[in-house]
Amino acid sequence: MKKLFIYIGLTALLFPIGCTSDFEKINTDPNATSAEVFNPNYLLSQSQFDYGNTGYSQLLYQSMWTQSLASTFSYYGNGDKYVASGSALAYQGRIFGENYRSASLAVEMQNLTKDKPALSNLYNVGTIMKVLNIAHITDCYGDVPYTEALRAKEAITLPKYDTQQTIYPGMLAELETAIKNLDVNKTGPTADLMYNGDVTKWKKFGYSLMLRLAMRMTKVDEASAKAWTEKAVAGGVFTSIADNAKVLTDNSTQGNNTTGALRVGDDYREVRWSKTFMDYLKATNDPRISAIAEVAQAGLANNSNQDLAGDNTASIQIGLPNGYDLNGGTTDISKHPQYPGASGTGNDVAGVGKYSRPRTAIYLDRSGVNFVLTYAETELLLAEAKVRGWNVGATSASEHYNNGVTAAAASLAQFNGVASSDAAIKTAVAAIPAYLTANPLNVSSTTASLKQINEQIWVTTSITFNFIETWSNWRRSGFPVLTPVVFANNFSNGTIPRRIPYKVEEASTNPVNYAAAVARLSGGDTFTGRVWWDK
Repeated sequence: MKKLFIYIGLTALLFPIGCTSDFEKINTDPNATSAEVFNPNYLLSQSQFDYGNTGYSQLLYQSMWTQSLASTFSYYGNGDKYVASGSALAYQGRIFGENYRSASLAVEMQNLTKDKPALSNLYNVGTIMKVLNIAHITDCYGDVPYTEALRAKEAITLPKYDTQQTIYPGMLAELETAIKNLDVNKTGPTADLMYNGDVTKWKKFGYSLMLRLAMRMTKVDEASAKAWTEKAVAGGVFTSIADNAKVLTDNSTQGNNTTGALRVGDDYREVRWSKTFMDYLKATNDPRISAIAEVAQAGLANNSNQDLAGDNTASIQIGLPNGYDLNGGTTDISKHPQYPGASGTGNDVAGVGKYSRPRTAIYLDRSGVNFVLTYAETELLLAEAKVRGWNVGATSASEHYNNGVTAAAASLAQFNGVASSDAAIKTAVAAIPAYLTANPLNVSSTTASLKQINEQIWVTTSITFNFIETWSNWRRSGFPVLTPVVFANNFSNGTIPRRIPYKVEEASTNPVNYAAAVARLSGGDTFTGRVWWDK
């Protein structure tokens, strides 16, 4: 694995300002490389790493908009209370900038391989990576540059914003072509942080991504959603957790940014699992509670000690209500009617010390993986497709549901080396069959089934820290039903945000195309607008 991360370092050194540089005009630097000798595989690992590490902004926003996590700390107000806090304008543009950078690396990789038949698999993997990134961007912002994006070498520096309604068919068509052109008899990628060059797994990933994108359209174009879902299933989606798409990290070279953010002192002390989330798990005695949650040992010093594990006994876990702070006023957490009291005594007091945090051993490893798309999510989406009566095979909705919940628990063992042998995770996995017997899929009505399936997608994507997907699926499905936080001076009229405003620089750097996109938004460039598939 360390060898793969050397590639990331090389890419950063060779292309420090991105991928629009002219590779042919570097002869004046005797230490530089050229397009003829540069290995484009290096760009894949950097693209994957950049995509996986978009986690900081989703911690600040989507993790708390979906009431998976909660926080009393100031700059988490953007997510927890829908109040602009900290570097709010910079935060809202991060996904836009970071994912276009990742996509640009994939496109440059394609530029270097398009005339090299021996590298055709790398070219097609580049298409899949591009689609993965564009999907992230459009799901968050709506209409965005697509057909003219990433074409600065063609002198297109002010790309038009395509409508999401046209972006989705375009992405799906690109995916279909790329997957069909992947050839298991040719060499796979050699700097691959997701599948270590396994072309068969890339095919499964491509079809599973196709399934995710297809299901995104259920509210606005069910016929297309059905057609693309059935096409994905016929092609071959994930069949086990061994297929999980996850990006490797290595703290000795390039660590996990989500973990790094949580290790910031204030974040570590004040980011907790949400009351909404923990109450949902506790209502059914979900065996995953002890695998994902712990209460820090008493006192501020212990709450701040990142090397000190907490108590993960299920019965003592308590979720932190969203919408509170530690400022001493009417919204201070101590005013909540169920406040359990502070942890510690005297000057060594932690105001939220008795609330459950993500388990340190599992979630705070800087060499832990970033999950991209899991078998669990795939199975739960198939359960929904089956409930809708679509042709996705003979497996019943209940079987798909059971497979999804089981896989969600088992996937926790893939976070890092500690997780792979963690006793609490093993206990949770062993207890899942009994849990499913006690809590089977409710098939009394279509609505009841869809509710339960999508609540489990909420759980699955939350415990794998894939919060942008948590938020996107909540907007699409409407489940779980969440009660918005109403906090003074919020930026979303007391509602849970449905989109992110565009990167603020776009108004000045690409004003004509930005203005055209904003004109298509009901209510303007705000957090309350809805993207096409969320209408």
